[in-house]
Amino acid sequence: MEKPLDPRVHFVVATALVVRDGKFLITKRSTSEKVFPGKWTSPGGKVTREDYESLPWSAPSHPQWYNVMELALRREVREETGLEIEKPNYLTDLVFIRPDGYPVVTFSYWARYKRGEVKLNHEMTDFAWVTAEEAKKYDLIDGILNEIITVDEILS
Repeated sequence: MEKPLDPRVHFVVATALVVRDGKFLITKRSTSEKVFPGKWTSPGGKVTREDYESLPWSAPSHPQWYNVMELALRREVREETGLEIEKPNYLTDLVFIRPDGYPVVTFSYWARYKRGEVKLNHEMTDFAWVTAEEAKKYDLIDGILNEIITVDEILS
């Protein structure tokens, strides 16, 4: 039996608003997801040790790595949507408590679309490219609309 995680330990998550031709990619979470089932969101997910462990160390004397959030974010966007993104731009961060009691630290970014066609993985059931105004019609996770509006203002 797997030992439960210590609820003082945080999950670390990176998400990205992908921008293409003035529209934002939003995805709908599967109803089987533990957190925010059936809600619309931006692609992203947890940072894992696999995102950096096999990379060369950033310091010669001990294991440390730079730019891990970007690596994890690019991987998550690719896994969830099949898309490649340009360099992510930091937007904001937030912390929330999952229904199972575990805290999550989320780093939100925005990035321009680079290439690819949307191909959703099993965690997502639908997608849409929307303007900031159109996003208001979707059942988004709290805060995502504000992030979309903020990026829309940055790009205007």
